[in-house]
Amino acid sequence: MILRLLLALTVIPFIPATTENKIFVKQEPKLVVENKAVNLSCNYTNNLFSKEFRAILYKGVNSDEEVCYVNGNYSHQLQFRSKSGFNCDGKLGNETVTFYLWNLSASQTDIYFCKIEVMYPPPYIRNENNNGTIIHVKDSHDCPELPLPESSKPFWVLVVVSGVLAFYSLLITVALCTYWMKNERNRILQSDYMNTTPRRPGPTRKHYQPYAPARDFAAYRS
Repeated sequence: MILRLLLALTVIPFIPATTENKIFVKQEPKLVVENKAVNLSCNYTNNLFSKEFRAILYKGVNSDEEVCYVNGNYSHQLQFRSKSGFNCDGKLGNETVTFYLWNLSASQTDIYFCKIEVMYPPPYIRNENNNGTIIHVKDSHDCPELPLPESSKPFWVLVVVSGVLAFYSLLITVALCTYWMKNERNRILQSDYMNTTPRRPGPTRKHYQPYAPARDFAAYRS
């Protein structure tokens, strides 16, 4: 009995030390991405202050693709980097590492795992396996605006120039028609005025009957 108590007292002091040398990470089970960007927070149960550590985000069931990582400690500004072509950034908080990913595509829908490793001081420790986060990236149904090909630009320039020329030609035609109608109206009014103007009466010609000698009918009788 006494031997069992001594063994229990000997084991109990080591329990906190065993727990302290483990890191547990909690992640959200699923995230749905609709705008091609997502924030994935990894909450860990270990004080990393004044320690050199490495935080890594893996992709895939077997964590075979490293998406984003950061090395360092809280004493200086940390920079998040990517090895696999992902656009990533992040920030460190109180017992939290947040990875920010953007320009995601539907083909990158997968399960993602956070890994925390303490490099210094010894001993080297890392977090236990967790369930990870399924990131579901939805396709964007908005059709992007396609740029105009180079060959179509001269065509549209020609259309604009032709429209401007047609507009000015219409204005000139209307102006000429208005001017012609105004002149024609003035000519008609002037002609009517001349026809209605009274004329000065002149001397009338006298008409004379042609002279015919009188016939002597008595001469014919004799």
